Amino acid sequence: MMGSWHEWLAVSALVMVTVLTRGIFLVSRAEWRMPPWLRRGLRHAPLAALMAIVAPEIWLTPGLGYTGPDARWLAVAACGVWFFWVRRSVTGALLAGSAAYLAFTLF
Repeated sequence: MMGSWHEWLAVSALVMVTVLTRGIFLVSRAEWRMPPWLRRGLRHAPLAALMAIVAPEIWLTPGLGYTGPDARWLAVAACGVWFFWVRRSVTGALLAGSAAYLAFTLF
């Protein structure tokens, strides 16, 4: 069943905005130059995006009927231990925290 013309117009507008904002870099013939301060700032963008996803999940309260320690906080502790005492590696800390979370929720 086809939707109303309002729905098709909204979807078409969203497609055009997405293509224009993401494709403008592809149609340019000149190389885009970034200032050094922006290049330094963008190095931290993936970690900032990850924190924006993970931090609210950590601070949420567990559901009703929950007993025992919260696996999220134990995973944060494992992540911190890895980063501050074992090795200053963000990737290793993420893997340690993920492995701890998986172990604490399965067992």
